[in-house]
Amino acid sequence: MEKRALRLPGFPMLIILLAWITVVIWTCVHAAQMPEDQSGPRLAIASIVGVLVFILIASGFVVLNPNEARIIQFFGRYVGTVKVAGFHWTVPLSTKRRLSLRVVNFESARLKVSDADGNPVEIAAVIVFRVQDSYKAVFSVDDHLRYVAVQAETAVRHLATTYPYESHDDGRPSLRDSAVVSEVLTAELRDRFALAGVEVLESRVTHLAYAAEIAQAMLARQQANAIVAARFKIVEGAVGMVGNALDLLR
Repeated sequence: MEKRALRLPGFPMLIILLAWITVVIWTCVHAAQMPEDQSGPRLAIASIVGVLVFILIASGFVVLNPNEARIIQFFGRYVGTVKVAGFHWTVPLSTKRRLSLRVVNFESARLKVSDADGNPVEIAAVIVFRVQDSYKAVFSVDDHLRYVAVQAETAVRHLATTYPYESHDDGRPSLRDSAVVSEVLTAELRDRFALAGVEVLESRVTHLAYAAEIAQAMLARQQANAIVAARFKIVEGAVGMVGNALDLLR
């Protein structure tokens, strides 16, 4: 689980570091003016202590850009995350891994799958996401961007096999019902991405078509259905007109 790391303002710590350097230089100069039998040990002690403190303070500085995080690890142990943009000082002698928190648009490749009716279709989707939990994004999966890509493709494939390309029954949703499909896809992606600490902001199908080998046949069927529906409307209208005429004769 993500937690906040120790974070202090960077500029006051920088002033302390500069002051420490000044003290060390003054101590070394003062020790050099002493007799030789006294200056040697003091110079050695001042140099060693000065270098150690300098390393401790200098190794804690970190600069963050907006919508960026740093994962702080102290000798392999996770100690927290810094998300506030600016110049900071954190745990010294730690590794600071960069992680982007920016919104990412991912567009899947055009996948060829069979819909719920067994018809081969081509489908692609775009997913808008961002990292929400930096700990999970770094330590729960090997590569959160690759994980997102694989799981997004799996979810799109599952979506395509769950619904038909077009529905012939009233009340049965199809892949062409963009609002329903988007809601279902987003819910499934949120469940899949939770392990990687990734938040899904939006997902939509960007390409949907019958596969090339059946596209012409399906187009002919749609045209035939349209003609039948038009003739049915004409017959229904004619029957209605005849009925009205009989009512008038009565």
